[in-house]
Amino acid sequence: MPPKKKQTTTTAHRTPRPKPEMDVNIADLEPKNVELLSRYVTDEGRILPRKYTGFPAQHQRRLTRAIKRARQMLLMK
Repeated sequence: MPPKKKQTTTTAHRTPRPKPEMDVNIADLEPKNVELLSRYVTDEGRILPRKYTGFPAQHQRRLTRAIKRARQMLLMK
C-alpha cells in the first residue's frame, strides 16, 4: 500500500476576496431600474454570482429575476 498524502490547506496563501458593498435597497431591485441592474451584469451579459455581489440568497434570486424580466422587456441586453 502506498503511504497516505498529507492534506494541506491553501487558505493561507489565497488573496482575500474584496468585500462587496451592500448599499442597495431590496425594493430598488426591479426591472425598470436598469442603471442599478447593469452593475451586476458583465460586459458579456452574464449575471454576477453571489460570491461577487455579496447578496444573500434571497436578494440574489430577486436580482436575477429582475435582470431576466428587464431583458424580456428589452430594457437590457
